[in-house]
Amino acid sequence: MINRIAVVFDFDETLAPDSTSSFLEYMGIDVQDFWVNKVNPLYEQNGWDPIPAYLYMIITLSQALPLKDRITKKRLELFGKKISFFNGVQSIFNQLKCKAKDVNENVEVEFFLISSGLRQILINTKIAKHFKDIWACDFHYNNDGEIVFPKNIVSFTDKTRYLFHISKGLYGPESRLRPFDVNRRVSRENIYIPFNQIIVVGDGQTDIPLFSLVEKYGGVAIAVYDALDSRKWRKAWSFVEDNRVKNIVPADYGKNGALNHSLIMAIGSIAARLKSDKSVYAE
Repeated sequence: MINRIAVVFDFDETLAPDSTSSFLEYMGIDVQDFWVNKVNPLYEQNGWDPIPAYLYMIITLSQALPLKDRITKKRLELFGKKISFFNGVQSIFNQLKCKAKDVNENVEVEFFLISSGLRQILINTKIAKHFKDIWACDFHYNNDGEIVFPKNIVSFTDKTRYLFHISKGLYGPESRLRPFDVNRRVSRENIYIPFNQIIVVGDGQTDIPLFSLVEKYGGVAIAVYDALDSRKWRKAWSFVEDNRVKNIVPADYGKNGALNHSLIMAIGSIAARLKSDKSVYAE
């Protein structure tokens, strides 16, 4: 029996406010103008995928700045250290591990991050240490550390690829040197974490493929939204209307919040089931 549970988080608007927009604001870039007038026309009028569209536009804006003001690896790293999180985020990891042990002492909970945000920011946040791996968009940098080209792009269905990485135990620096290993068939007895032992927490359109895949194979999908921003309520409710998720809660991880309770109950339910049930997996 495989006694592991994976909790897979999105980042922006799931664990913290939008880190990309916050970084652009930090760099003195007009965020509204960036998304509405520069990025949106690329995919609404010219057929770009939204994720490479925003990466391209960040590079374009950076290259137009004076040399001393350009976006660099170091600037992204420093900003990552400044990120603030939603209520309760920094304590939720240990809470979930403890809950699993209380129910089934043989269970281990592992955390992963799959985001369409900027990896160099995310790997430098205070919570990065809790994740077994972090998959997100990344840049290639020149000799001066400036961003010059997208190195990795994590768009909609790209996120499902990393769910298979998790299920097959393909994570860490070495896995990045063998990108095609994820396509190999894995026998039932060698699966690392079955899909029905995976919990996915996300907020946006890029998370829908994750929600659909994990629910199809018996896992748990939880959609979150910013309770303080009524503009985002409709987007969140659409996940329920489209049968993408059964559980939708505000992005508040505090002990008295619905999200905290949902995660605790999901962990407890899977940990209890592991004592007797067979696992479900996908190839």
